[in-house]
Amino acid sequence: MSRQFPAKRLGVLMVVSGPSGSGKTTLCRKLADLGEVVYSISATTRAPRQGEAHGRDYYFFSEEEFLDNVQRGEFFEHARVHGNLYGTLKTYVKQNLERGIDVVMDIDVQGAAQVRACADELVQRCLVDVFIMPPTVEALRERLAGRGTESEEKLSLRLQNALTEIEHWHEYQYALVSDTRELDLDRFRGLLLAERMRVERLLD
Repeated sequence: MSRQFPAKRLGVLMVVSGPSGSGKTTLCRKLADLGEVVYSISATTRAPRQGEAHGRDYYFFSEEEFLDNVQRGEFFEHARVHGNLYGTLKTYVKQNLERGIDVVMDIDVQGAAQVRACADELVQRCLVDVFIMPPTVEALRERLAGRGTESEEKLSLRLQNALTEIEHWHEYQYALVSDTRELDLDRFRGLLLAERMRVERLLD
């Protein structure tokens, strides 16, 4: 009698952080578009930007709704960033991991720290975190300015916040210094493929 071995595995929980303009969101979404992962949609209290839709890009909540969910323990992690609340719904993530489905979470350094501190055995067994870094400060500023969505004052604030966030790169297991979009995606996908083979995620 033949048997596939190992028969099953847990999903990889890939926590991805990086400053605005690093390309982290694009990488996460491209990996999801390839069918490699499920993209974990965050909840937020910030207003939708043009073209964004509830349930596709974010779950848009009022502050009252968000805090009610916090009180009920619905969030896997949550944090206030740039004056707005962000969080990840707990049940959605864990159900996918138990089914062997890889989940990518695009979250800030505060949220990533909460995930690392989580005592849940499933989370610790599935977790891998990676920080996406711009090649230079100049390149980061160009990427932020290229969006054309903010005033010079807001751009300066975002750049300063980004530099503060970059100081946390050493807290992560992996650091990916951005190059071309194609190379970034190849390396990002390669990391996921390697993590799938970790023995602690394989099930008898």
